[in-house]
Amino acid sequence: MFATHSAHRGPNSWWVGFVCGMATFVDAGATTAIPIALVMLQSFAPGQPGLDAAAVGVLTGVLTAGVAIGSLLGGALGDRWGRRTVFLATLSLITIGAALPVLSSALPVLVIGIALVGIGVGADLPVALATISEAAQARNRGKILVFSNLLGGFGILLAVLLAINVGTMGPAGATIIFATFAAIALAVLLLRLTIPESAAWLTARDERRRGVATVRATRAQLREFVGPVYRRPFLTLIGYYTLAAMSVSVAGSFGTFVAVNVSHSTIAEYNSWTILAMPAAVVGALWFMTVVDTRLRMMYYVVGAIGVVVMNLLPVVMNFSLPSVIIATVATVFFGAFCFETIMKVWTQESFPTMLRATAQGTIYAISRFATAALNVVTPALLLLNPSLMYVGVSLLAAAGFLIGWLGFRRRTTNAFDEEDNLVDAPDERPVPLSA
Repeated sequence: MFATHSAHRGPNSWWVGFVCGMATFVDAGATTAIPIALVMLQSFAPGQPGLDAAAVGVLTGVLTAGVAIGSLLGGALGDRWGRRTVFLATLSLITIGAALPVLSSALPVLVIGIALVGIGVGADLPVALATISEAAQARNRGKILVFSNLLGGFGILLAVLLAINVGTMGPAGATIIFATFAAIALAVLLLRLTIPESAAWLTARDERRRGVATVRATRAQLREFVGPVYRRPFLTLIGYYTLAAMSVSVAGSFGTFVAVNVSHSTIAEYNSWTILAMPAAVVGALWFMTVVDTRLRMMYYVVGAIGVVVMNLLPVVMNFSLPSVIIATVATVFFGAFCFETIMKVWTQESFPTMLRATAQGTIYAISRFATAALNVVTPALLLLNPSLMYVGVSLLAAAGFLIGWLGFRRRTTNAFDEEDNLVDAPDERPVPLSA
């Protein structure tokens, strides 16, 4: 017999979902607000102080690459050292990184600060999601994950409200944006102190130390990802999410850039309309919460995928008029609630056992963000060169990604949470006791 930490009464699963879900709030808010702040730092005439289009692209790529690096490190460290230790460290990184541009807008300082924000956000998400899923029960796990993702919509709302109110202030407005997210990260860090270590992770660690042959104790090596059990979901999630994330990043990270440089609008005007994305995100998330734990989730996934692809093509058809860019942005947020970030998180949490869960989530995020970062570096130049061709290209990427997701999960019925207590019978999969 061995002691199980899961038997101990933990915090309310919805409270865990809220506090740890603030990782999504910070992620969505920061990755939306920082590109807006960079446009506010942009120089629109030769010889004037500020960033040029190439610098905006590089800094946006630094943010995305930081998220990728953080995801890769945070997921693995979260499975190795525990969820709580890692996500307390990551919030500290985000706080410091967001505070640095408040002190100086010099390019080297921006690079360092934005990189730290990206690394912190990337490392935080895998362990936060694992904590949420492991604190929940089968009846509400999908709902709480959707709820935590909904918090990302409020992060976007905050970024939009900041853009509306400080969008005409130039560098001073950018400073306000960075200061706001530094303060929020610090507040979330304090809230996270109320969340204990995941009981499932503690139990899995103890089982490995004792040599107890359970799925969660033995399925802990990276080679499992290429083995017969987890290879299909792992590769499916990488292919699906990487292509979808690359396509969504153009509108998500460069919507303000497109509005200003292609549609010839203003920062405040564009963001005043895109605030409509918030009710669209809320309606989409609440709707999906009612079906995510049922057999209807795949039908909604297909509808959402078609909607996202079609809406990405709308600005091309309407010659990038401001209304077409706004409608596409709002509609994509609504349809994306059924087929993008949320369902990816649910599939990932359900597909892998405790000691692989954060690593899998982090690896999937990392690969997708590295690819997105590479695209982000050249996106401003490509948008200025031929915005229509750029949007057609990302629509094709989205279609391919969503198709991969459908092929990989349309018939999947297994759930790692249902299997984690099963004994592992294969002799070559006996656990090796850990020394720490």
